[in-house]
Amino acid sequence: MYVQIGCRRIVLQLIDQGLAAIRAKAKTCVAMGRKYAQDTQPFTVLIEGNIGSGKTTFLNHFEKYKNDICLLTEPVEKWRNVKGVNLLELMYKDPKKWAMPFQSYVTLTMLQSHTQKTDKKMKIMERSIFSARYCFVENMHRNGSLEQGMYNTLQEWYKFIEESIHVQADLIIYLRTSPEVVYERMRARARSEESCVPLKYLQELHELHEDWLIHKLRPEHAKVLVLDADLDLEKIGKEYQRSESSIFAISSTRQPTAVMVSPSKRQCMSS
Repeated sequence: MYVQIGCRRIVLQLIDQGLAAIRAKAKTCVAMGRKYAQDTQPFTVLIEGNIGSGKTTFLNHFEKYKNDICLLTEPVEKWRNVKGVNLLELMYKDPKKWAMPFQSYVTLTMLQSHTQKTDKKMKIMERSIFSARYCFVENMHRNGSLEQGMYNTLQEWYKFIEESIHVQADLIIYLRTSPEVVYERMRARARSEESCVPLKYLQELHELHEDWLIHKLRPEHAKVLVLDADLDLEKIGKEYQRSESSIFAISSTRQPTAVMVSPSKRQCMSS
């Protein structure tokens, strides 16, 4: 018990410090009339889908373009080691106790990825703050892992982000899968933290992804390209190639124009 209390204190302290730093930068930028990270990001593609849908494999397909594309995997390793604490494992084992710290840390690490600077002409990210909000946090609220007060607190954070921080999103690739297929993939890859994840959880996440990206029940942040990610590795290559062509075609028509920034505003763009 005392060990868990110590772990919780370490995690909360790190989250508080990280979010406070981002909040301070954002408030400075807003006072200058712009959002934090505004005009600093290239054409950005978000890779979305259920657990086990093949997001990392999809990113690996673009490794051949790594000199021109900034590839950002989901920061799972950060979640597994928060100053020695495996926050991901704690969340799965005791969601009612750890859902709020975990999702707060997800918010912090995803914001770091969204605002990370790059001199490359494109950024491809595995997941985003949008899926964290519309799928994972929403599911935790529905199943009771997040109490109403905690849920409301996260919603206030999302409101602040919408108003103060620029999250670049030009295209969303939805790796659409059936829950049964990803359940078998998850079991095959055998991550220790996922050993207790039931099929029902994947079914719930699937429905929330569908509501967001197919049925359009959430705000549309970017055009959505849907790929059939139930296909096995031998056939999925054609889907990846199709998406590759679409990404480059869309990005070529949406290259941002150069923005001149006054010295007084450069502070907002520095990390």
